[in-house]
Amino acid sequence: MIAEFIDGVRTLLRGFGTWRRRPGLMALGLVPGLIAALVLLAGLVPLALSLGPISDGLTPFADGWIPAWRTALRAAVGIVIFAAALALASAVFSALALTIGDPFYQRIWRAVEADLGDAPPSDGGGFWMAVGEGLRLVVLGILIAIVVLLLGLIPLVGGFLGAVGGVVLSGRMLARELTGRAFDARDLTPADRALLFRGSRARVLGFGVATQLCFLIPGGAVAVMPAAVAGATTLARTMLERSPLPQHSPQHSPQHSPAAPPLPPPGPGNA
Repeated sequence: MIAEFIDGVRTLLRGFGTWRRRPGLMALGLVPGLIAALVLLAGLVPLALSLGPISDGLTPFADGWIPAWRTALRAAVGIVIFAAALALASAVFSALALTIGDPFYQRIWRAVEADLGDAPPSDGGGFWMAVGEGLRLVVLGILIAIVVLLLGLIPLVGGFLGAVGGVVLSGRMLARELTGRAFDARDLTPADRALLFRGSRARVLGFGVATQLCFLIPGGAVAVMPAAVAGATTLARTMLERSPLPQHSPQHSPQHSPAAPPLPPPGPGNA
């Protein structure tokens, strides 16, 4: 399982290798990430500066505590709030970047598919599909933020569990979302995708956690997003190779049903 997790991290590193082969294309992928990051910073910076008053307002019962305990409690509350905000911000950033940059990321995805060979003929969806996926990401981000806040309520270890839980849940969500275009292009059903993710849980988690940790570095989300798109394409191909799905060939549809076998030639026993 650990080796699989590490392979997932290496898949993200392989995404960075696309810069060497397609530098101009990858540079274009920085633009939507930069726009999305500027939008999010307008909300995250004021929140970070207001964590002290927010923590004080949420813990009035601690006003009479010993200063050391009061400070520790309010610091933990601030950490949990910011961890939840980062989990939500990660989802919102990905939603904005993928929606704004759909034409750019589609070209990156197509280039990686071509480099790997046997690229699917479909483009994996268009702008309105990206908008729908973006809205779904925001909803998932809100749910993850709520889970992080609930984890933060656990005494003593809440701050730690909230931070770790936010990274793991957000990373898993990112991995599933970024591999979506490759699976959409192959018309895979939800059941097919569930089978693929079951067969590569640790690898998917390694890729997602590595991506999320890079997103938490100042400026990392912008720099990593093109590589994450490229790496996710490689990850999707690896998942398909590791857990082959039943072939959906044309003969499964009525209009392409196989012809009936020829009748035996007439003979004494077939008269």
